[in-house]
Amino acid sequence: MKAMSPGRRLLLLIAVALSLPIAATAAQDAPVQSAQDLATRIDAHIRQPRFAGANWGIAVVSLDNGRTLYAHNADQLFQPASTAKLFTAALTLSEVGADYRIPTRVLAGDKLHSGMLDGPLILYGMGDPTLGADASTANWADQLAKQVAEHGIQRVKGDLIADDSYFASPPMGSGWEAIDLQSWFAVPASALSVQENQVDVTITPAAREGRPAIVALDPAGAVPSVVNRMTTGAPQLRNDINLYRAPGDNTLYAFGSIAARAPAQRFKLASFDPALLAGNQLLKALARHGVRIQGGLRSLHWPQSSEGLRANTSAVAEVLSPPVGEILQRGLKRSQNLYLQNLLLIAGVRAQADAMQGPSPPNGFLTTENWGIRGLRQLLERMGVAPTATLIEEGTGLSRRDLSTPNAMARLLAFLASQSYATTLRQALPLAGVDGTLQWRMRNTPAENNVQAKTGSMNLVHSLAGYVTTAGGERLAFVIMLNNYDPPPGSPGASRDIDAIAVMLAGLRTDAPQPAAAQANATANQPVN
Repeated sequence: MKAMSPGRRLLLLIAVALSLPIAATAAQDAPVQSAQDLATRIDAHIRQPRFAGANWGIAVVSLDNGRTLYAHNADQLFQPASTAKLFTAALTLSEVGADYRIPTRVLAGDKLHSGMLDGPLILYGMGDPTLGADASTANWADQLAKQVAEHGIQRVKGDLIADDSYFASPPMGSGWEAIDLQSWFAVPASALSVQENQVDVTITPAAREGRPAIVALDPAGAVPSVVNRMTTGAPQLRNDINLYRAPGDNTLYAFGSIAARAPAQRFKLASFDPALLAGNQLLKALARHGVRIQGGLRSLHWPQSSEGLRANTSAVAEVLSPPVGEILQRGLKRSQNLYLQNLLLIAGVRAQADAMQGPSPPNGFLTTENWGIRGLRQLLERMGVAPTATLIEEGTGLSRRDLSTPNAMARLLAFLASQSYATTLRQALPLAGVDGTLQWRMRNTPAENNVQAKTGSMNLVHSLAGYVTTAGGERLAFVIMLNNYDPPPGSPGASRDIDAIAVMLAGLRTDAPQPAAAQANATANQPVN
């Protein structure tokens, strides 16, 4: 046999290599004909060499007959990232209810004579995370001020107190990282939140090079102190904008440079004291409605208590949030951490009140957050989820100490699908290719307008959990978790790798019961190494 020349061998190797991605893509796009075929496809996908150092956890179960179509590392603990919000959603719908509207009230005593209130006026928050951010409460301060004036209060011989002590918890969730606390996605959780507890920071160059740049905040006062060291650089220079506020500090440092004639640059940060900011907005609204505060404005936070101040007071004004079902929908669609953490805390207040009214009230102190987690654990116990299968400590998934097995989350999804509020929950989830955090994902695939699922993403953590209807008409709950993975250069993003599995599920054509041999293969739990 004649030996192949080196050049010809090289050309053949290149041709083979080029054909592999095409073949793989064609195989992935081909219809999935059986559960065995599904298992083979998913196995091939997650065992690619680029996942050698990563860890996949997957659980796929039928909502129609309870069978497991596929599982991989399904009883191992994974960081869920924002798919942990599904646990908070379950607790909220179960214990608080979709129709509940969260009040924000102004409280006053009964010592009112000739328009003069002898005592403080209390702005009392009860956890509405949408205050000032929803159309119904965009002018919340004027709504409250108008009601105060109509109550006959013209002057207040005392302070205006912005009170967010309804939550007996720190403003950050357990396990949140300190470096994130100035960021828009880790704003303080507060019973008196306003405008999603965010501040817009705008950096604008001066008219001439070398002059200080302009730093503007909206709303003004959201960060009490700003040290502006921003300069205006030469027009051709690259912008170098740095913003820093230490955790717990009320000073924002802005330093670096912005090029002359560059467009204004905008950033979102966490506000420093949402309750105080809300109080300041109400103070101005009261003035517009002819109500004068003779004292000052101050905020009151846990572990301070307002029980003594609130004794013998009643509500003289009130605004209500949208229904909790709508708040939950906005929180899940956008993966809005403030909304879900506040909802966990509201559930915690309910859980504490129920426990204290029970036959054996518990002793000792628990934070409102811990009461919420206690309620969640009780709910999971009723579902049959083992305590060791979910280790959730806050409401958003921001904590890297949050852990869950794929099987536990799949059981949660199956439970939610069987409840009276199942439709509310499903409509709250992002819809592939349509809205929320899935708006631009899985378009032009069988998953588009089909997969309803919560996304989860943080550094080295990627996940997706929700529902899909197969091409054969079978309703599935699925959980896909990928931990410890940083896509190597030239490879698809992690979300595309996860989406590829969801697309396989959507394209599954069989609805027949799974043969025993195929089920054993599909549920094999072999780690990827």
